[in-house]
Amino acid sequence: MSIRKLRISLLIIVSMTAFQALGQAAKSPFSSFGLGEQFGNALAPQQGMGGVGISNPQYWYINNLNPALLVFNRFTTFQAGFVGEQRTQSTDTQSGKSGSGNLNYLALSVPVKLAKWTSSISLMPYTRLNYEYKHTEPLDGTTANTVDVTESGSGGINQFAWSNGVAITRWASVGLRAAYLFSSINSQYSSKLTSTDQLAVIYPQVVDRTFVSDFVFSPAISIHVDSLFGDNYNLNIGAVYDFKSKLNSQFNERLERWGNTGRIDSLTVINNQKGVITIPSNLAVGISFGHGYKWTVALDGAYSNYSDYRDLGGRNPYGSNNWRVSGGFEIIPDVNSLGSYLKRTTYRTGVSLENYPYLVNGSSVKDFGITFGFSLPVGRFSYLDLALKAGKKGDKSTNTVEENYFKIYFGMTLNDQWFIKRRFD
Repeated sequence: MSIRKLRISLLIIVSMTAFQALGQAAKSPFSSFGLGEQFGNALAPQQGMGGVGISNPQYWYINNLNPALLVFNRFTTFQAGFVGEQRTQSTDTQSGKSGSGNLNYLALSVPVKLAKWTSSISLMPYTRLNYEYKHTEPLDGTTANTVDVTESGSGGINQFAWSNGVAITRWASVGLRAAYLFSSINSQYSSKLTSTDQLAVIYPQVVDRTFVSDFVFSPAISIHVDSLFGDNYNLNIGAVYDFKSKLNSQFNERLERWGNTGRIDSLTVINNQKGVITIPSNLAVGISFGHGYKWTVALDGAYSNYSDYRDLGGRNPYGSNNWRVSGGFEIIPDVNSLGSYLKRTTYRTGVSLENYPYLVNGSSVKDFGITFGFSLPVGRFSYLDLALKAGKKGDKSTNTVEENYFKIYFGMTLNDQWFIKRRFD
């Protein structure tokens, strides 16, 4: 094994031990619905293009959005990414800020048969919860005596995926992603008397924990037509379908009593109650047009029917469906330039608009974002990837609360040729 291969192997081992740090998000009230805020499958290079990638092949990077496009990878590729974010939530009367930064994804792809079959594995977050609500409720139907109520949530679902892309003709390929979802989401509810003359204050707290452990499957297809208009122009069409799935789950509930010095006692009232959580199907399609290694313009769209969602109690907390449209552009001025480093750099930009399935103040929540990114060549075939996203989720005029955010994605892409037979010894 070469020194470069050894470094990549060590990096994978060390990174895998840190998976518990994946995707810890800044606080957001919008993460309190269902299983939490979804992360999506885009890696840093795709994030720089507005999150597009359903149709456009990427030769130097792992396409984690459409497994059918993995066949375009000619190298063994390892990618690791980190995300940092700053969020500001505001209403007409108050505002608050929070931030975070953590490991975001790990991915490895290997060409099993060059240009015919490529396989990849990835580890990244699927959803995350991080919210806290505080409000005051009356006792006995009057405002003379009130309690301060705190509701909070944490945790989220991780996914470990195995994806394969296989070429069936020169211009068509199919793929399949099998993702194992695991980990838990946690909710806490506590209440305190707003004012009391008691020396020892005792208040109750309810702690809920839902553990998810199951598989979801996503078939995919890609159609690639090149040499258009008598030159190296290409047209690409892709589609990915996530099956509707029933996730095996376990629910636990614990009652606790807290005092001034901490928790006094606790009682488990529900222990490992089994059930299922139904998540809806999702269809994502994309089309892209490009000129060889020089530039690509792409457009993606996705739709999920959230009327099919059911929690452990068979309820549906959503009032709308989820859809997303995004567009992106990338350009490499001159991939073979020897005299200019900037000409070999990849530049990206994109926009996205998403409608979330939940309702806030009786109205749907929309998210609009603008992205910029670039990949800096390092060595022969490796890159440092950077993507920036600024956006707004919700609107004070319709949802009473809005969230302005800024995210920075930093990744590294290591390409190498493995399993090449030696010609000389």
